Amino acid sequence: MNCLLKVYKDESQRGYLANRDELIVAHLPLAKFLVKRMASHLPPHLDEDELMSAAVMGLVTSAERFDPTRGIQFKTFAEQRIRGAIMDELRSQDWLSRSVREKYKRLEREMADLSQKLGRNPSGEEIAAAMGLDQDQYDKLLEEVHSYAFISLNESWEDEDGGHGSLMDTIADSGTMNPQAQLQSREVLEMLANAIDSLTEKERTVVSLYYYEELNMKEIGQVLELSESRVSQIHSQAIVRMRSRMQARGL
Repeated sequence: MNCLLKVYKDESQRGYLANRDELIVAHLPLAKFLVKRMASHLPPHLDEDELMSAAVMGLVTSAERFDPTRGIQFKTFAEQRIRGAIMDELRSQDWLSRSVREKYKRLEREMADLSQKLGRNPSGEEIAAAMGLDQDQYDKLLEEVHSYAFISLNESWEDEDGGHGSLMDTIADSGTMNPQAQLQSREVLEMLANAIDSLTEKERTVVSLYYYEELNMKEIGQVLELSESRVSQIHSQAIVRMRSRMQARGL
């Protein structure tokens, strides 16, 4: 009986490993896509191979933890954890200088304070004036903090299974409400929807084209007839605005 049980376990394990390996191989392009997409926002000196290694580890973990009975597609399940693994690698490298982080935090504070004072979203000109900057200096600041603004949207929380989720999970459109909504509750989605609605028309367009249509900054620039750097500035301002609004509501 013990021998039969051992044979059964061995066969089951082989079946599990085959299924796991198939998931990993089939979704390697997803890991590569996420690395390329995130790396496009980061300084060129970062080692993309190290990010890819982290992404693959996230993919492997996803395949090992995936439970198809939960009614979640593996792609959605894996994407959250791959992005979380990349984020963990970036944190371990501490790739952003303290000055950039401090500039981003100051911008976020100024925007939140001004929003509260005015009772509405301040314009870029108003934010620049509050910070004692002219428009050129403000635009340069937005370019400097662009990487951190992008990463702040990817900053993750852990779910009960040790998986990762982020605000970007609630923005990404998978054809239905993202399962991450179930994790953070409908209230979070409503807060985020309000934050997106509060953006200027141009900011909403950039967010939509980037996160829904998956265009890169250069392609968005061609659509809007703007320079790539200007699109980057608009994206940065939109993300800081969204983050400050969400944090003001306790997220």
